[in-house]
Amino acid sequence: MSEPQLPAFARKEARVRTSPDLKQERSARTRHRVLMGAAELFTERGFRHTSVKDVADRVEMTKGAVYFHYPTKEALAVAIVDEHYARWPKMFGEIRDEGLGPVDTVVRMLEWAAEAFQDDVIVQAGARLQIERPQIDVELPTPYVDWIARIESLLTSAREAGELRAGVAPDEAARSLVSAFFGSQHVSDVLNSRADVVPRWQELSALLFHAIRAG
Repeated sequence: MSEPQLPAFARKEARVRTSPDLKQERSARTRHRVLMGAAELFTERGFRHTSVKDVADRVEMTKGAVYFHYPTKEALAVAIVDEHYARWPKMFGEIRDEGLGPVDTVVRMLEWAAEAFQDDVIVQAGARLQIERPQIDVELPTPYVDWIARIESLLTSAREAGELRAGVAPDEAARSLVSAFFGSQHVSDVLNSRADVVPRWQELSALLFHAIRAG
């Protein structure tokens, strides 16, 4: 006995069911395109000197299309800062999987961060927007505190494992490393548009970790 034939419209119905997924995919691509364009402009010009029209022109869209996805310039800033912070948990997880000791884990985290500040426009834009927080009429996360807490935890483990030089306090060392790293990337930004973030951090990192690592 032959199998029953599907009605001709069944295949058409299947195509209709997939259309919302295609629309969502197109919408996600458009949002990403707008976000990247805004990140480039915020990095280059800052928040105050970038308009929604500038973003629309950069991504070759109308202002209305940009507003459809991001209703205000502040919404763009929040989305970029959120993406900036979303980079770090993935980085931490991948470094943890490398199985390094606590001090080498901190070294690797900051090396990776330096590469991100040099090459990733979302990271660059997020950093600039955080500096310009007083100019942005929206609440943004307080920077640096998560970095300090994570590094302090790792350095506490390093002290217990005998990896820290005697007399080095994990909390003080964590604050010093975070201050040095973010200060270094800012100086690189001002002087060389972050083109030399990685080598400048390598120089400073060698000095700092020589000071805190057990001999």
